[in-house]
Amino acid sequence: MKASETNFQALIEGQKQYIVPLFQRPYSWQTKEWDILLEDLKWLYENEDAHSHFIGSMVIMPAAPNPLGITKFFLIDGQQRLTTLFILLMLLRDYAIQEAETERLAQKIEKTMLVNEFSDDDDFYKLLPTQIDRPAFMALILKNTYQDSLITQCYHFFERKIKQYKLDIEKLNKIIVSRLSVVNIILEHDDNPYLVFESLNAKGRSLSQADLIRNYFFMRISNDKQEKIYNTYWQPMQHALGDDLTEFMRHYLTSNGVLVKKSDVYLMLKQRVDKFDTVLNELDRIAQFSSYYEKFINPDTEENQSLKQQLKRIKDLEITVSYPFLLSCYHDYKTQVLNACQLLDILQIIENFIIRRFICNIPTHGLNKIFPVLYKNAKLNQPTNLIDGIKLILQSQGYPKDNEFYQELVDCKLYGKNDRRIKTRLILEALEKSFNHKEMSNLDNLSIEHIMPQTLTKIWQKQLGDNWQEDYDLYVNSLGNLTLTAYNSELSNALFTDKKKHLKNSKLSLNSYFADITEWNKKTIQQRSQYLANMALKVWAYFGLANEIENNSKNITESVTGKKPKILVLFDQEIAVKTWTDLLINFLNTIVDFEPELFKKLVEEYPHFINISPELLRRSKKIKNGYYAETHLKADSIYRFCKQAAETIGLSNEDWHIEI
Repeated sequence: MKASETNFQALIEGQKQYIVPLFQRPYSWQTKEWDILLEDLKWLYENEDAHSHFIGSMVIMPAAPNPLGITKFFLIDGQQRLTTLFILLMLLRDYAIQEAETERLAQKIEKTMLVNEFSDDDDFYKLLPTQIDRPAFMALILKNTYQDSLITQCYHFFERKIKQYKLDIEKLNKIIVSRLSVVNIILEHDDNPYLVFESLNAKGRSLSQADLIRNYFFMRISNDKQEKIYNTYWQPMQHALGDDLTEFMRHYLTSNGVLVKKSDVYLMLKQRVDKFDTVLNELDRIAQFSSYYEKFINPDTEENQSLKQQLKRIKDLEITVSYPFLLSCYHDYKTQVLNACQLLDILQIIENFIIRRFICNIPTHGLNKIFPVLYKNAKLNQPTNLIDGIKLILQSQGYPKDNEFYQELVDCKLYGKNDRRIKTRLILEALEKSFNHKEMSNLDNLSIEHIMPQTLTKIWQKQLGDNWQEDYDLYVNSLGNLTLTAYNSELSNALFTDKKKHLKNSKLSLNSYFADITEWNKKTIQQRSQYLANMALKVWAYFGLANEIENNSKNITESVTGKKPKILVLFDQEIAVKTWTDLLINFLNTIVDFEPELFKKLVEEYPHFINISPELLRRSKKIKNGYYAETHLKADSIYRFCKQAAETIGLSNEDWHIEI
């Protein structure tokens, strides 16, 4: 068995062919795996100075010698990623062939990387998938059409993504052929490929990056010292962090200001030790920083009560991307460079920054470029005051000003599944604590209550009025309709008059608002949203130098009433529109074009706005995939629906906007 590191180009150039054995499963990668590869490619695309990225291993075995000169290999392991890369090359070839200036690239891809140009029959193809996948794969090679195959679905997935992200095909081709690193393992004829395949794909867990690091360290420590060092350093760290150990290692390395992917942790740490330090010194430092990391993933281990509560909030907000930065800050705290109050200020600044961005639907992917260098840059900008340095940098990194924060709080669909539910509770708790009680009630046993219930009774529908369904869909999960209570099960679908009795007797100041409210509908929900949004401006006060201060008394959706839209910008497409109905139809049609799978999610979430059956809608208009859209809507409802629909399918405010 021989192993060597190489790139994709070296694997496939020349007269070669890789044959997937019969005992292999067919091509099975789907959206989840394609997305992972896409993120790797985008990362390399955006980081031109980064080293090659390791994408895994390939295990091959030489086949019988071929008198025609083609070197053939059985592909024992790695067929999924190799097949996907071939599909990507076919797509790049097809893009390149459309333009005169890239036609030479198309020929180069085809003749050097996809086929053995002067060979016949099956020998013509550099990759021969399993029999079930060959028709679709060969059809793509020959530029023919083929339906109902994951091979073709993969091709169309990357076709949409290249168009969506406007990736340069020559640059992408260079990344694929020269910057993707693989370990090529060549078996000897005496090795049993069936046993190798079974062991590589066994149900047991493969070695993690942390396992590789442990083995690397202890291979370099003498036998007589290994047990003592293991018990002193590694075992406590392993016990405290468990499955989070590899992620800690990545964040530890990233705290030096260099972005590190999870698959590169072992390589980067090995290079660091080989170049700068001894194994024991590095292990001692890692163990020290792991004790800080334990506070992040298990805040109950923090002794300072104020820090403990704030670390719990950071954990609930799932701001793991900030951990590399916080490791450096916590180290300053433990070495008395910072005191507890200063560290608390830093944690609150991070919460403020993240909450405002979350509410304003600013994408999180940019955070991994902000936090790794934040500590270093803050020190450089404000060498005597780390906190001021942090504020100065973060205010220029997509930090929303008051007007945007206020309007989005009033307008957004706040409550939702999983992390949105956690963040909603955190926001409501913070608003309750802002009343500054002398004796704070225990909030741990409270739950989120929808005043307009999540399931409407006939009486609720009648009280909401003729547009009850529309108002329910667009306002039930908004800030103004939510509160905290210990009586969630008792209140349930009760009428507002009955809920009001419980809320009036609540110990929470948040619920004293309802004492003088006589009805609950769209208008009163909007009014309470505005009231709570103004409170939020004080809880997460703007820490930047310049702010936008206006009269925060009107819902943003109300401002579109009486105005006409001009342009819809969605997925970098500028679409001229004349009416709000026109905007709605173009909004949905564009999602159908670029993200058909996400469109299905909208149908499930908003069946009263989008449906395959027009008779279930009040007034409808057909969109291009055969579904129908509800058009009996006012301007503010269309705007609010588009906004919430965008949030539902994961689009940020950078992905779309409307010009009025």
